[in-house]
Amino acid sequence: MRFSVRPTGVAERETGPAAEVALENALRKAEAAVRPGVQETLLGADTVVELDGAIYGKPEDLEAARQTLERLSGATHTVYTGIALLREETQLAAVARTDVTFRSLPAQLLERCLASGEWRGRAGAYAVQGLGAALVRRIEGDYENVVGLPVATLLDLWPELLDA
Repeated sequence: MRFSVRPTGVAERETGPAAEVALENALRKAEAAVRPGVQETLLGADTVVELDGAIYGKPEDLEAARQTLERLSGATHTVYTGIALLREETQLAAVARTDVTFRSLPAQLLERCLASGEWRGRAGAYAVQGLGAALVRRIEGDYENVVGLPVATLLDLWPELLDA
């Protein structure tokens, strides 16, 4: 399937219940990408990490990434990804949820992850499909959700995608 990425630069909500935040951000992104008069299918997505009621989005800098990873160390957090699908006059939306348990992070591993720069642009300051895999002890739920796009949830919304 052909697709293009259309960054919108939309302001992201950062506070509130994590599932609501992810879903609202996904909707904002999809709606901001609409081109008047153009019939197309748009997908917006947003991922946030939640632990004990606190949301950990994309860290602003190295120190914020360090604080996030230290907070997630040895704990189970939840990854929420909101997806919004705009097709013709239809708006479909869903939230995927996955629980991720981190191992207790030794200083050497933490420093290696930070030095890699993988934390940049990543909710929770890690990329499970990269070096961040070494941080994880267990994943309960959809692995693809932790990567960033919950394919199973997308197919629930748009089963015709399998025919494309």
